[in-house]
Amino acid sequence: MTTDSGLPDWLTDSWRRTLRRRCLNWYSDNARDLPWRHSSDPYEIWISEIMLQQTQVATVIPYYKRFLAAFPTCLELANADEQQVLGLWEGLGYYRRARQLHQAAKIVRDTHDGQFPTTFNAVYDLPGIGRYTAGAILSISLNQPHPIVEANTIRLYCRLLGYDADVTSKDAQHLFWSFADWILPTRNCSDFNQSLMEIGSLICDPRNPSCNLCPLNRICQTKQSKRFDEIPRPKQKTQYEDLFEVAVIIRDPKTSHVLIRQCQPDERWAGLWDFPRFTLGNLQASEIQSDSDVKAGTKHDVRTAVRDRCSIEIEEPTWIHSLKHSITRYRVHLTCFQSEIKLSKSKRITACDSLRWVSAKELADMPLSVSGRKLAKFV
Repeated sequence: MTTDSGLPDWLTDSWRRTLRRRCLNWYSDNARDLPWRHSSDPYEIWISEIMLQQTQVATVIPYYKRFLAAFPTCLELANADEQQVLGLWEGLGYYRRARQLHQAAKIVRDTHDGQFPTTFNAVYDLPGIGRYTAGAILSISLNQPHPIVEANTIRLYCRLLGYDADVTSKDAQHLFWSFADWILPTRNCSDFNQSLMEIGSLICDPRNPSCNLCPLNRICQTKQSKRFDEIPRPKQKTQYEDLFEVAVIIRDPKTSHVLIRQCQPDERWAGLWDFPRFTLGNLQASEIQSDSDVKAGTKHDVRTAVRDRCSIEIEEPTWIHSLKHSITRYRVHLTCFQSEIKLSKSKRITACDSLRWVSAKELADMPLSVSGRKLAKFV
């Protein structure tokens, strides 16, 4: 049975008090010493929350420190050049987060006098911020009573409630938000919400939960039923689509500079720089391990693609490297060639919004995609 709020009718005030007490006591003794936990500045908590989206804590820590060292206030972030912002984000992935962060900082500068807002609606209205992130920023930094629902807490809520249905359904989301609101105390909201995320992250592991260490094991429905393989309901495996792409390192033999291209707003890695890259349908990159493996006609197609995309002629390209990487639902097979511009037949590119000749030293300071940075080692 459930109540009108969607919550199971077996939940009691006594159960809720036990959960609150045990979460706060556990967190007091076991909270990790993370850099953003030394701050009550909403701006700094905002930076951490955006960086932590789909990214592990250990990966975020050095980026967080460097980012705040460069932009200690929202105003300084707003006034920064986008290339500097993207450069400090390089390697963290999901670059849309960085662009939205920069855009939001400009709104804070122009609308809130550079001071990060402290009301839910004002924070929620900023680019890149949803219901969870707005509530997390304000509850963690200012102890405001906002419930939180994110990946770690969804798993924890499922197990506490014994919820075995689809966690992505509308009914499930309504249940989780109702439950998060119901268990939220009126005081110590910062520590309480962080305790839920910490327990979900450190103890309530997706595959091997450490129930013996969990402060909530005696009130957990899944612990009693031992249905850990079923709760939460396992996600369907991502079905990746293969993409076969080519990147070309093109050199100017007179200067040894290389040609790079800035990704456009409607493209993957918008705002970052990359080597000229395109798709060739007849290239099976995973099979190529040497220049002799390149199929007949492919090098001609590479030269044609460079001419069409960059308006220059190049010498016959040679294979130098193949790699694979995943982007959302795609598995990219990337083959890299190198070549030189044909000076006798090409008008050298000197000024273009998206194309630029740069030295190896300049390349080291420009924001590149992860695969682009790997290929830069061959420059």
